[in-house]
Amino acid sequence: MPKRSSKKRPAKDVNQIAAEILAAAIGQPSEETPKGEKNPAAVALGRLGGLKGGKARAEVLTPAKRAQIAKKAAAARWRKGKLA
Repeated sequence: MPKRSSKKRPAKDVNQIAAEILAAAIGQPSEETPKGEKNPAAVALGRLGGLKGGKARAEVLTPAKRAQIAKKAAAARWRKGKLA
């Protein structure tokens, strides 16, 4: 059976929904941040960690641990039906 690729909305808490309804009823604007706006400092910090993460992990791994991770990844690919 093929997987569905529909995008689901993030689950909201009942209290969040109630707050949105109340805000709409009394005419207050929503306090949610507009999509697409991110804190540039946080973005830069996350990118910095992402850039050095793989190299730092590779330096620490032993050959045996690296082989174990590779075997686990290969097994997962075979379970999914992907050979490469």
